[in-house]
Amino acid sequence: MLHRGRESTDGTGDGELTVPMAWLYAEYIADELLRSGDLMPPTSFEFRAGRDALALTVFLSDTDGELSGIRVVTQLETWLSLTAYDQPWQEWVQERLADLEAAADASGRTAPDPALELARAAWRWLRETELLAPDLNAVPGGGAVTGEDEGPKVWTPAWQLGLPLGHLAIHLF
Repeated sequence: MLHRGRESTDGTGDGELTVPMAWLYAEYIADELLRSGDLMPPTSFEFRAGRDALALTVFLSDTDGELSGIRVVTQLETWLSLTAYDQPWQEWVQERLADLEAAADASGRTAPDPALELARAAWRWLRETELLAPDLNAVPGGGAVTGEDEGPKVWTPAWQLGLPLGHLAIHLF
């Protein structure tokens, strides 16, 4: 199917739709990791936050552009270290996106990379969306809490919920 103003999957610019396979594959891997962990309902915003955080990690850590099914298992340790609690994941994402954008600009390509555009959109959603989550910094003993949904809550950026969820999903895989 031809679409004017788009490039083909091979980037030849013959008017065909460009398929962002790198992003779609990263998103598929993230989705499978989260589903196998069975941590959240797949329809929840928390699941989306985890999937987007993991997909960004997978997509941005693929420096050679050769993410393949066989390498997924060998990359699990890398993804675990990138999503660990004490790592500056947010800064790493911003630096990697900037590097990819600079490389795209230097290549002289006229059309934007659709995979990079989807990664930017995921990062924007993770940064700008806040989800209501349990307040893990609440003072213990502040009051009687009978159920998990009745404790103190705080609005939290989606990436701060999605990142530990993704990290746990990798551990459970």
